[in-house]
Amino acid sequence: MATKSGIIKKSKTEGSARLRRTISVNHADAINKEQQRHKENEPDKPIHRHADSLFSTDSGFTNYRGLLNLCILLLALSNARLFIENLIKYGILIDPVKVIHYFLQEPYSWPNALLLLSVNIYILLIYGTEVLLSKEWLTEKIGLIFNVINLLLCLIVPATVILYLHPNPGFSVVTCGISSVVFLKLVSYVCVNKWCRQKRSEVRKSHRRKSVSMSEPVSTADMMNGEIKTAYVSYPDNLTLNNMYYFICTPTLCYELNFPRTIRIRKRFLLKRIVEMMFLAQLMTGLVQQWIIPTVNNSLKPLTDMEIPLVIERLLKLAVPNHLIWLIFFYWFFHSCLNVTAELLRFGDREFYKDWWNADSISEFWQNWNVPVHRWALRHLYKPLLRRGVSKQVASVAVFATSAFFHEYLLSVPLRMFRVWAFSAMLSQVPLAMMTAKFCKGRHQVGNMIVWMSLIVGQPIAILAYVHDYYIGNVLLSFNN
Repeated sequence: MATKSGIIKKSKTEGSARLRRTISVNHADAINKEQQRHKENEPDKPIHRHADSLFSTDSGFTNYRGLLNLCILLLALSNARLFIENLIKYGILIDPVKVIHYFLQEPYSWPNALLLLSVNIYILLIYGTEVLLSKEWLTEKIGLIFNVINLLLCLIVPATVILYLHPNPGFSVVTCGISSVVFLKLVSYVCVNKWCRQKRSEVRKSHRRKSVSMSEPVSTADMMNGEIKTAYVSYPDNLTLNNMYYFICTPTLCYELNFPRTIRIRKRFLLKRIVEMMFLAQLMTGLVQQWIIPTVNNSLKPLTDMEIPLVIERLLKLAVPNHLIWLIFFYWFFHSCLNVTAELLRFGDREFYKDWWNADSISEFWQNWNVPVHRWALRHLYKPLLRRGVSKQVASVAVFATSAFFHEYLLSVPLRMFRVWAFSAMLSQVPLAMMTAKFCKGRHQVGNMIVWMSLIVGQPIAILAYVHDYYIGNVLLSFNN
């Protein structure tokens, strides 16, 4: 009882304090108004009052929109000056026909096309193995051995052919990229079907009959005779070639039995994305020909002679156009290309990226920059490691190491040189992520600036490193021979 009366007294005290503060504030406002009226009646007509400068923290001023517009204009003018300087120095270097000729001039470019067609072999072998496992004609152990060998061949065969036949590096990058995507998709396909078999086994043990699905079924609506018909797939009914190749073509790396589907194809939306794809592809090609290639060529001699001041100057000169092309590529691939694929396949989940540009740490950037890869790593690598008792820090290092391997695979194999620059750059993200998480916690602006600086400066360093090594290892050796 005493406690209750004490609480009541405390609440009354707080209420009276708030009332006094309200009265005092109103009283202060009244005094200020009275002083203002008094000043207006003064003969000297005073105009001064207590006020802080706008740039002072105590002023509470936060509207810097005009200064932001100024920075945008200065950036546009400085880049325009660089572009005009480039045109005056080199002339117009943009030639779309030259790009086509570059891809077709090599006599050993066609093995890449055969390698892309051979990807179907690994897809069909995985599909056949999963069908046999679903019918229990294979044991889980034998099926696992078959799948592991098949998945390894999916990466090893393209790399071996490219290293042996030396095809066009441009085609080889595409081949290695598609092989990597198919590898990740097949890993997800194998894992999900294994989960379904485990669930089916549990159902049989409990003597219950029910549909087996890894998630709540998502409505997939088809217009048939003016009516909406909804169908759900359960295991093992998902083991069809149609289902398999639909997953292979969809813009996701994570397999599930029932994907979200849209009712129809939006033709206007699809046309906009196709026009964006065509225009931005030509724009990136033109910027590479006009801006990147001359800058890189002019950087070879300073790099070879290790003239540090000139190397830094070329690095900074390369940073702006490289970052511009990288931003255009992001929009072209993650928004235009993936949305075209999703619209054609009526794939409902269009979250291919999040607001990575607002990332306050390196970890947040990698989580939001490439959502399909992040989801795959979280589902098939990070969480399984945690379930096995691995610490979060070790699991994060494993995720970055896997990403580093594929970055190195996409560069070292087509260029036929192993310098592990990409691998080292990706692994260096781990201490950088730890540093930004520790020292920039709560300091969002500083963390975001560190993220942008790593993107703007880091990529040109990697480009110059690979170009230098490729030039030394191929051009100079062939010239000396």
